[in-house]
Parts: sequence; C-alpha cells; structure tokens
Amino acid sequence: MHYVSVEGLTKSYGINPLFKNITFHINEGDKIALIARNGVGKSTLLKIIAGKETQDSGKLFVNKDVTVALFEQDPKFDETKTVLENIFSSNHPIMSLMRRYEAALETNDEDAITECVGQIDEMGAWDYEAKVHQILGRLNIQHLQNKVSNLSGGQRKRVALAKTLIDIGFEHQHTLLMMDEPTNHLDVGMIEWLEYYLGQEKITLLLVTHDRYFLDAVCSEIWELERENMYTYVGDYENYMEKKAARIESEMASIDKAKNEYRKELEWMRKQPKARTTKSKSRQDNFYEVESRAKQKIEDAQVQLQVKMSRIGGKVLEVKKVYKSFGELPILKGFDYTFSKGERIGVIGKNGVGKSTFLNLLQGIEKPDSGKINVGDTIIFGNFSQQGLVIKENMRVIEYVKSFAENFPLANGGSLSAAQFLELFLFTPDKQYTYLQSLSGGEKKRLQLLTILFTNPNFLILDEPTNDLDLPTLAVLEKFLNDYQGCVLIVSHDRYFMDRLVDHLFVFEGDGVVRDYPGNYTQYRIEEKEKEKEKDKKPTPAPTPVEVVAPKPAEKPARKLSFKEKQEFDQLEKDLAKFEIEKTNITHKMSEGNLAFDELKKLSDRLITIAKETEAKELRWLELSEGV
Repeated sequence: MHYVSVEGLTKSYGINPLFKNITFHINEGDKIALIARNGVGKSTLLKIIAGKETQDSGKLFVNKDVTVALFEQDPKFDETKTVLENIFSSNHPIMSLMRRYEAALETNDEDAITECVGQIDEMGAWDYEAKVHQILGRLNIQHLQNKVSNLSGGQRKRVALAKTLIDIGFEHQHTLLMMDEPTNHLDVGMIEWLEYYLGQEKITLLLVTHDRYFLDAVCSEIWELERENMYTYVGDYENYMEKKAARIESEMASIDKAKNEYRKELEWMRKQPKARTTKSKSRQDNFYEVESRAKQKIEDAQVQLQVKMSRIGGKVLEVKKVYKSFGELPILKGFDYTFSKGERIGVIGKNGVGKSTFLNLLQGIEKPDSGKINVGDTIIFGNFSQQGLVIKENMRVIEYVKSFAENFPLANGGSLSAAQFLELFLFTPDKQYTYLQSLSGGEKKRLQLLTILFTNPNFLILDEPTNDLDLPTLAVLEKFLNDYQGCVLIVSHDRYFMDRLVDHLFVFEGDGVVRDYPGNYTQYRIEEKEKEKEKDKKPTPAPTPVEVVAPKPAEKPARKLSFKEKQEFDQLEKDLAKFEIEKTNITHKMSEGNLAFDELKKLSDRLITIAKETEAKELRWLELSEGV
C-alpha cells in the first residue's frame, strides 16, 4: 500500500535552503532512517509530512487511509492535566475505559477495577490492555496522577513516547510513525525493548536517530539530506558509510572530467568570433552546462577539534570512602577510587540511581555526606552537562563565544579568533550572527561542546553528550576523544559511542552500590543477559492456589440429578477451580513485565477464553445445582 508521495519538495528559511526539489515515496512496511547534519532540515521535513509546517513548493500526497503520528523532540502537553489524562486523551470508548482502568489500578479502587474488568471483557479489549501495560511498564511510567508540569525533561520524553505508542496501537491499522530522536533519555533496557517493539509491530517508520545500533536494529534503509539533496541507501549504517564514500569519489571523478572538458571548451569560446553559426550556438550552450558541472563543490565539511590540553600533574583525582544520599535514597556507600591519567570510564545504570549526582560530586558542585574527594592542582574540568546551554536572550552566537575568550590556543602552538574557531565547528559567518534561541537542538549542543573545549580542559565529563548531536559530528567527537590525552568520564545510553571509547565501566546498581566492570558496554550487556537467562531457568514457586467456593443454592429443589448429571456437576466444580488457578498464574506472569509481546498476546487471548468458558460453566453449574 502506498502511504506518502513527495515530488519536488523545497523548503528554505530566509536565504538558506534546507532542501531543494527532493522526491521520495514511502510504502507500507518501510522502515527508514533519516540522517543529516544538524540544521539541515530533518525535523522540518517530518513536520511537513505531518502537516505541522508547509513547504515552499512541491507536491505532498498522504493516503487518506493512513494516520500520520509524529513523536517530536520537544513534546507538547496540556500542562494543567495529569500524566494519565495526557496519555489517554482520546474520547473513544476503549481509550476512556483504559483511562478509568489505569486510574483505578493507581488508587487500588477494587470496585472500580471490577467494573472496568467487566467492561474490558465485554469490549474484548484485553489485547489492548496488555499492550498498554507493557508500554507503561517498560518505560517506567509511574504516578499517573502527577501533573505533567512537575515532570523532568526525561520523564516528559518517556510519557510522550508512551502516548505515541499507545495511540498508534489504537487509532488506525495503517499508520506512518515518524520519530525524532526517540532514544534520548531512555536507559539501555528501554532502548532494547523499543528496538524489539518497533521490529515486531507492523509499523511503517520514518526515524531520525543518532543511535547507530538502534538504527541498524530497526531500519533497513537510510535516507541522507545533504547539500539540499536526498540520497538513498539500502542496508545498514556500515553499508551507508561505504556507499557514501564511493558516491563522493565518483562525483569527484566526474567533476575532474568536467574540469578537463571545461578547459578545452573555454579555449574554444575565447577563440570564436562574435558572429555565431547554429552549430557554434549549440556548442556554446553545451559550454555553460560543462561549466556548471566543473564548478560544483563537493563539500564534506566536518567539525574539526584541535585542542591544546592543559598539562596534567602526577595527581589526578582521589575519591576516598565517599557516602552520599538524598533522603532515604543512597547514591554512594563508601565509594573508593583513584583516577589515572588518560583513563576513559563509562558510567551506566538505570535512570534515577545517581549518575549525574556522582559527576557533580567529583567536580565539587555537590558535597558528599562523608568521605573525601581530592582533586589534583593541575586538573581543569570540562563539563558537558545534560542541562545544555544557558540561553541568554538577544545574544548572538559570536557574542556568546567571545564572553569566554577572544582567542583560542591550538595544539600546534598557534591560535584562532573566536570567529575562526566557530567556523571549525561548522558555524558559517552568517550563522555566527544568529541569535542563540534560533539555533536547532543539535546546533546548541555543538556550541556547548565548543565553549567547553575553549577552556582547554584535561578532565572531560560528558553527561549524555550524544543527545541531539548529528552522526557526522559524533564521528568526529569519537575520533577526538580517542586521541585525547586527558581523562574522560562518560554517561551515555549510546552503546555504539561507549563501545568505541571506554576502557571500563562504573555500574550503578542501585542502593549505593557501584561496581567497576572491566569491559565495554556490549560485553557488559551480554554478561547481564546470560545472568538473566540463568535466573529464568531456575524454577519459580507457583502461586498459592485459590480456593474456589461455589455459590450455594437458595433452596433445594425437589428434582434429583441423574447419575450423569451428578458426574457433570462434580466435573464443573473441578473445572471452575482449575480456571481460577490458571487465571491467577497468567496474571502473575503478565505482571512480571519481562515477557515478549507475542507471549503477552497469547496470555491475553487465553484470559479472554477463560472468561468466556467460566461464564458458560457457571451458568450450567447453577442449573444443575437446583437438583443437588
């Protein structure tokens, strides 16, 4: 089925074209990754397809039977409403029922739960209920009665993601899901689940992401916006890199050939008399086409990082018996570690276990409850925090950078002006006079990185540095960090980024426990999955059987049961008891939250079957009970 057709689409902001005359088609089942440098128009293209922005020219056709869902980087909510009300905002009967059911579960209102369960049975909505519970559980969305205005940035992103996934599972069977950086603010467990979910669901997907493992797991095609054009590559990220390099090489060879032809034609043009024959007029027209090809520029501009790192002395950083808690939540319990020059350490753990607090403790931004943190005299921290740039109203990019320093010393002994250094980070002279608030999310991140390096740090602390950075900038950042002689401490859920950079991991396991793991991210995850498999193999105690007491008849009828009816009556009592035990076991399994979607669906189907068979057997039991 044909979902979207785009022909000759063009969009500009002021004099700067984002993309020009691009054409593409999206068909049912396509799973496409859209990549480009920051500020080239990825998010704008998604908004145009979703009908939230308009193109300057070109045609856009969206099939009338297709629902377009857009998950944006900056989700919008009704700030006056609760998490529950925002997630289940539709007035459709099933969505309203789910809203009431989740509210009843949140408040443990048994009467309301019983009423909702009956209505879910009537509507046959257990399938949908299982999917809702899976999404809310996997994204760790709790306290549904909280106002969204009280949520942190990461919590808002997860609530928006849950709403999007629940909506597309409910609204329409033909859905184009467009996602702009969905893995930001998700921990690895959530990212891996989302990979599985998007891979299993029959979803047509257009995805913007910087997470290369996620891209490979979910998408089978890559589209790149570059130099106002759209390029298509079938295959994974590695194949894209190879094919792109081959394309640029081919284009360069074509330009070289055109340049040779141009020199010959230019000589001919200069020798020709003013009076032109028909033949020479044709050649003249061809000359301008050759000239146009010869003067093409293949600009594969990349961020350039050249830093004169401040000298590191013998003492780097010592952490001795540090304890830290927030209320009853322990962050560190007697943490001990001595950092060495050139170490690259990854910091991982679930959201909320205190990773950012740990980074603040090392820098002296927060104080420990007890213990000592001794920082070497020569250490200069460079802190790339999740908070990002502190935007100053009516300040231009160049003014912001000059507020740190006018000149920047280079590793080779030279120096650059603030304007020259900005150009190394792909901020053109025009862009340097843009106001900070007008920059894209990725451009703000790039500027934040620039201002950190401006201070020549020798101990870099990077808290989720990959969020909002484009893939080309990430590749350069990885290369820079690999060559960097100072210490690097990284908190990131980007598995590819971590695998390429870290020597070992600090694993925050909760309850103040931090484990020093001697390996990279993927090695750790493989080991953890093996442990989970071993744990699953161990038999778990079965839930205590629930005794089923059949209702007593109001009065004993005169009619006696036949021998066969008596046997049937006894069997019905046994069957009803078995059904109740099976229902309890299924509910127990579903509440564990570690089942695949297919398994959840099977269990949900079985619950529906049990409910129907129980109703039929209870009616027959009541009939026969009159003769007991």
